[in-house]
Amino acid sequence: MKPEIFLPEDYRPAEDEPFMNDRQLEYFRRKLNAWKAEIIDLSAETIEGLQDSARNVPDIADRASEETDRALELRTRDRQRKLVAKIDAALRRIENGEYGYCEVTGEPISLKRLDARPIATMTLEAQEKHERREKVHRDD
Repeated sequence: MKPEIFLPEDYRPAEDEPFMNDRQLEYFRRKLNAWKAEIIDLSAETIEGLQDSARNVPDIADRASEETDRALELRTRDRQRKLVAKIDAALRRIENGEYGYCEVTGEPISLKRLDARPIATMTLEAQEKHERREKVHRDD
């Protein structure tokens, strides 16, 4: 088992330290785990809310409104489920030493980008190129 890494509460990864050193990896591991816990807590609240709202509403307009709200909640819940899968994938990349490097170019992803979007798998340039290609090949 790895020794516990001490991180000051105000620690932020900096460009002047070795890229993806133990402290940076621990910072992102904690950030990802906290994000995942928050999503799971919200999901539990969503499920409770859906169970509470599963009552028979006699007014057709109220029922339609409630159905729309449920559909939106379920869509949000599905997005959260996919996000948890991406967080889990990022945590696996930390464990196997691939975290922080672009899956396309192999170059380091900027610390600012990772701090803003810790599940990022591509540098900003590679992501933009990917999105442009996707837009060109999308069936409209």
